[in-house]
Amino acid sequence: MAMGKPQLLFVHGIGGLRDTATDRRQWLEALATGAREAEMADAISGLTQGWLADVTFANYSDLFNCRGAQGDAAGELEEDEVPFLAGLLDAMLEELAEHFPAESSAQDARVIADARYQLEAAVQGRQSQGVGEGFRGLVGVTTTMLRLQGLRQAAQWMNGWAVLFQLAQVGRYLDRRPKKAELGVAVRARVIEGLDPARPLVVVSHSLGTVVTYEALHEYGGAVPLWITVGSPLALGTVVLDRLVPRPASCPANVASWCNFWDRDDVVVGRPHLANWIGPSKSGVKAVTERVDSHGLWTHTATKYLEHGAVARPVIEALRP
Repeated sequence: MAMGKPQLLFVHGIGGLRDTATDRRQWLEALATGAREAEMADAISGLTQGWLADVTFANYSDLFNCRGAQGDAAGELEEDEVPFLAGLLDAMLEELAEHFPAESSAQDARVIADARYQLEAAVQGRQSQGVGEGFRGLVGVTTTMLRLQGLRQAAQWMNGWAVLFQLAQVGRYLDRRPKKAELGVAVRARVIEGLDPARPLVVVSHSLGTVVTYEALHEYGGAVPLWITVGSPLALGTVVLDRLVPRPASCPANVASWCNFWDRDDVVVGRPHLANWIGPSKSGVKAVTERVDSHGLWTHTATKYLEHGAVARPVIEALRP
């Protein structure tokens, strides 16, 4: 059994360049808010002052947002990224269609139908006219999706191209081809560097970070009493689930407890399917999924999830002596 002061690791998702200290503070503050909701306010000082655990924010954002050996210059996409992005957008539109059925939200349903029509046209245009037409079509899809109130509010500083480029980070991480796979190796190394396998590790991961953490924990040699996933796309069918390593997907053997949280308004997640589609570890541990309902128009942020008492409670319980 791992002994010593626990380690708390935060793993972020897609996006632009991050400041490690700022994000670490914001995630801790959100977790403190969740502790209050869980009526565990006595643990807040221990969290924020580092008494309960040594807290690390794993920042790999620079690997996706700079020119260099790990990828292309920011703002550039390659031809072979179009099929993955089309599949990811199709999965997201399927989630949106489930959440905004025509009988309850006619206007949003029309936006979704319009985006799906454009997606089909973009795929056909790439096949008949070349990759440039495919990219332009996908930008049209994301631009249309931003007409949905929740997405528009969240990405008010973004346009369709910026959204598409950030979504491409998922495909770039999951690319297993020679040279391309170097990015995934570098990202996982960034996540686990500095960790002490002799001490217990509690992990909170978000969005793409849940995909990275899934693979990193399969490589990590230490004990993980608790793994929290929030806003996870792990169960998004062939675009993510079928690309995970190792396959078939299963809970990492060193994880003693896995709690997965999804918000009914989070269009990025695979909803409750994760617990059904990812198998248990050899010791029988598998994801236990719980729905949370956030306030506001946009729910796919780590801090929104961490503010929930249901999310903060197991983290604090796992860290306490």
